[in-house]
Amino acid sequence: METIIDKCKRGPGRPPDQALQERRKEEILHRAEAIFAKHGYPNTDLQWVADALGLSKGTIYRYFPTKEELFLETVRRGVRRMREHIDHAAARAADPVDRIVEAVRAYLEFFKTSPELVELFIQERAEFKEHRKPIYFEHRDAARGPWREMIAGLIAAGRIRQVPVERVIDVLGDVLYGTMFTNHFAGRDKGYQAQAEDVLDVVLNGILSEGERKTRAAGGPAK
Repeated sequence: METIIDKCKRGPGRPPDQALQERRKEEILHRAEAIFAKHGYPNTDLQWVADALGLSKGTIYRYFPTKEELFLETVRRGVRRMREHIDHAAARAADPVDRIVEAVRAYLEFFKTSPELVELFIQERAEFKEHRKPIYFEHRDAARGPWREMIAGLIAAGRIRQVPVERVIDVLGDVLYGTMFTNHFAGRDKGYQAQAEDVLDVVLNGILSEGERKTRAAGGPAK
């Protein structure tokens, strides 16, 4: 029989493997995204997530004590992945305007390859609209700082016309957000590159001809 002295000689138990825990958490969130997207939040049983990973249901609960917590963290993970993808693409461009171009392309590319996250946005709105702001907008508002500063610099340099910075951010953000949902609901199969070019052409160049802009700036519509 093992004595107290033997236990002391053996030393304390091995500390938890933090890297392993992070990998396990990521695996759970990855599986949960697909399962919630397919079955919906109310109908999903966490046993399905456990079964998909060969784990016990109790293991899932050790990482995420409730289904709600797992669902919301799954959405947060998706939004973080979106932001990382956009930031990585934008960072490749040295010129500020090119960063906007790359960000638009990356946004549409991400949702073209991650339709499950769009389903989770819809479910979050349906299930939790009474007591919380959508995670997408929480993250979008928190991430505005660098873009606000960059656009203000472009306005100061005369590369963007004199309009409020917040209007630029809001309009471009709303256009992309609406495009993402329209693509999802309408089942559009247009390539994200071509769609990005359409959005950028209208946003950066406008729809009025140079002559029409001058005429309207002078006080009236073209005759």
